[in-house]
Formats: sequence, structure tokens, C-alpha cells
Amino acid sequence: MKTIVETATKLSKYLLADDETLVITADNIAVGDPLEFRIGDLNSSNITLYENVTNAPDDWHGCKYTFDGTTWTVSDDWVDPETEE
Repeated sequence: MKTIVETATKLSKYLLADDETLVITADNIAVGDPLEFRIGDLNSSNITLYENVTNAPDDWHGCKYTFDGTTWTVSDDWVDPETEE
């Protein structure tokens, strides 16, 4: 797997298969070939891409975990949207 991590917060925003095509530019990130979707708020200046990740949590959700390249930690700000009233 590979994860796109917001550098400033270390939040793992996306978790993708290693063979998923990414084109990371100064403006955005294009996902897929052919294009599946575009990430407009992330770009080459504000993300860190980690590839060959083998220890992603089974209950991974975008922004639930921080990742430093080795360790996954549940974010203090995480609120499960399924349990929120």
C-alpha cells in the first residue's frame, strides 16, 4: 500500500494500492490511469508519499491516523462519523 500524508499534520489522507498511478504536481494530485479522481487540496508542496506500507491499520479511515513512515497513531481529533450524533 501507499499513503498520502499531509506533511504539516502527519495525517494519512489517502491509502492506495502500490500499483495505483499518482501524478503529483505543484497544483494537485491526479489518481489513476486513466484518471479516477483529482485531489485538489494536496500537492507536491504539502504532502509526503510513503510507499510499500505493510502495516496499515485494518480500520484505516482518512484522517483517522497519523503516520511518520513507521508508526500509525490514532489522531486526538478523530471522531468516528458513524457514532457521532
